[in-house]
Parts: sequence; structure tokens; C-alpha cells
Amino acid sequence: MELLEELYEAVLTGDFFTTPDLTRRGLDEGFAPQALIDDAMIPAMAEAGRLFEEEDYFVPELLSSGRAIKASLEILHPLLRAGNAEYVGKVVIGTVQGDLHDIGKSLVAVMMQGAGFDVIDLGTDVSPSEVVAAIEEHKPDVVALSALLTTTMLAMPRTIDAIVDAGLRDQVQVLLGGAPMNEKTAKEFGGDGYADNANAAVRLALELVGAS
Repeated sequence: MELLEELYEAVLTGDFFTTPDLTRRGLDEGFAPQALIDDAMIPAMAEAGRLFEEEDYFVPELLSSGRAIKASLEILHPLLRAGNAEYVGKVVIGTVQGDLHDIGKSLVAVMMQGAGFDVIDLGTDVSPSEVVAAIEEHKPDVVALSALLTTTMLAMPRTIDAIVDAGLRDQVQVLLGGAPMNEKTAKEFGGDGYADNANAAVRLALELVGAS
């Protein structure tokens, strides 16, 4: 089995003991950090999300996949940041209320940091009031919200409504993403932009703060 296939399988099965070794091996063999992410981790993440939505995976399996990809990202994080230390803005990021999906959100957070953003990661199952409190405390340029399921994505407009009610909507750009989302739905929910993968999320965030 080739390395990318091994890394894909390790992330998908939640083998967080093996993923760091495979990541280091990939780097030693000349794979670029972004290639390991794009060609192994993101496809595995997408498959884990599909299995969860179809109830072939449950919360423990999904969390294990999240731990596996995080173990790899800890190694890749410094490499992704290399040469990108210039500060471009601040992002508050989180997975919306009712959703425990952490993999994609964590990947976006790491890559945002690599692009020069100061990232405040609120984690998963984040309530609208927590998002509002984070905006008041950290005064970010961008709020990035993620959801894995069609049911939990409905927390996005509720969160945006809470930001509006708090009188903070004109202070932040809201970026939406996740498996069930698309550009049309993001606009209907009141978002300023939509991204369907981590690279696109970084590019859009840079555009939203005028740093692209």
C-alpha cells in the first residue's frame, strides 16, 4: 500500500497512533505538507463525514478520526506556517451548536494560522451566545462557522441572527462551510461567503479582510 493510501486509511479508521509516523515518513519521502492534506487527509475526512451521516459511523468513530488528523496536523502545522508569519487579521472559528464535527474545522483553523491569521478556535457544539461573546471579547475580522449535517447547519442562521441582535453584524465578515453547505444556502443564511474546502476558506478569508 502506498503512503497516501496508508495515511488515508489511518485517518479514516481513527488510528491516531499511526498517523504521526506516516506523516513523518511522507515528509521524508518528499511529499509536500499540502499534498498529504489534500490527497489523503481531506478525502479521509470527507469519507468519515459521509459514513457518519449515513449512520455507519457514530460519534466515537468520528472523534477518533478527528484525533488522527489532529495528530498529523501537529507535525504539519509549523511547516504550513513557515514563511507566512505576517499578521493579516483575526478569525473566530467553531462548529455550530449540536454538531461535534471537528476535523474540517480544525484543518481550516491550522491553515488560517499558516496564512497569517490569529485564530481563536471555539471548538465544537458552539452556541450562538458563545459566538457573540467571542466577538465581543476578541473583536475578530472574520467569524467562520462549520457544520457537518443538514440538521445542524440550521444553527448557522440562528447564530447570525444572534450576532445581528447583539449589534455586531457590521463588525465581522461571516464565512460558512461544511459538507451540507453551498454558496446559495450560505447567502440565504446571511453569510458573507462560502468555502467548500480548507484552501478555499483561507483564500476567501484573505479576500474578506482585503489581504489577498
